[in-house]
Amino acid sequence: MTELLRAIGLMSGTSLDGVDVALLATDGQASVTRGPSMAFPYDKAMREALKQGLADAKAIEKRHERPGGLAALERAQTLFHAAAVAAFLKETGILPQDVHVIGFHGQTVLHRPHKALTVQIGDGPLLARETGIDVVYDMRANDMMHGGQGAPLVPVYHAALAEWLGRDAFPVCFVNIGGISNLTAIDRHGEIAAYDSGPGNALIDQWVEAHTGEAFDAGGGIAARGAVREALVARYLGHPFFTANQRLSLDRNDFSPPAKGEASLEDGARSLAHVTAAAIFASARHLPERPRSYVVCGGGRHNRVIMADMAGLAAKDGATVVNADDLGLNGDSMEAEAWAYLAVRSLKGLPLTFPGTTGVVKPISGGVLAKAK
Repeated sequence: MTELLRAIGLMSGTSLDGVDVALLATDGQASVTRGPSMAFPYDKAMREALKQGLADAKAIEKRHERPGGLAALERAQTLFHAAAVAAFLKETGILPQDVHVIGFHGQTVLHRPHKALTVQIGDGPLLARETGIDVVYDMRANDMMHGGQGAPLVPVYHAALAEWLGRDAFPVCFVNIGGISNLTAIDRHGEIAAYDSGPGNALIDQWVEAHTGEAFDAGGGIAARGAVREALVARYLGHPFFTANQRLSLDRNDFSPPAKGEASLEDGARSLAHVTAAAIFASARHLPERPRSYVVCGGGRHNRVIMADMAGLAAKDGATVVNADDLGLNGDSMEAEAWAYLAVRSLKGLPLTFPGTTGVVKPISGGVLAKAK
């Protein structure tokens, strides 16, 4: 019988909203038993520090450089993750010695695939020392060294989950709406095609925060009071990203929110919600086969306007849209679960990425192991 390892996954995404923690027991292949999960939101000071970190990171030319306040931020952010792990273990009654490995995503501060440059701040050895658990981190770099885009990495986990859905759902497309949206399509033969699909929550979050000081549009309540500005939508969907022959991975800064005054708060939020939904289907046109069903995870699924727009667009293709939660999955913790799964695959030398996911030249493993002792 294949050995199952208990792994904790840690995800801090491009929305800069906090750290998700999730536990899995898995062999890194078909066997996945999902455990508890928790979210630890960043306070305003940490979010502001991370935003400054994104600005500081623009000066990076080599991936180990830490200009400006990035070195101090990396330490603070790692200690935040360590505290999240400690709180998670205390709440669940799990002992550190009962966890084999932590999959540590870190915080992406720069992603420039055309330069084979990606930077996720996060000190793996420090996290291992603080938690007393081995840590696998820096999982994107090896993919880029072998010609890949360095993203997305979650698809191999989506493929494992897809087996739960039944063959009637295939071809199925998992859509993660974080700061950036990405999709994973799995056909009837288990073949994976995956890539970033466009702006997710980041534009809406930035727009709402600039106008109200709130970090996001809770439930899509602001967008629901607005109207779609077609010219604004067309400007975003006319971006060359959507028509390029090669699918590219995105950095948070590749799309910018509208300038103040281009729309009212409500109309801007409504238009950007539609951009998020429409971008997914614009990118899905590049898939080898149109999906029959779309399973939505990530924070964007809580925005009822995005979900309604997605449902309308899918119906035109005879497809359905379903919230991951309605399938017994956890749409909030799925990326953290994926990082636990990837850490186990890394320990076993199994591929994390494939030509159909990142464009890497061959299936390739990755990650750096930091031992706790």
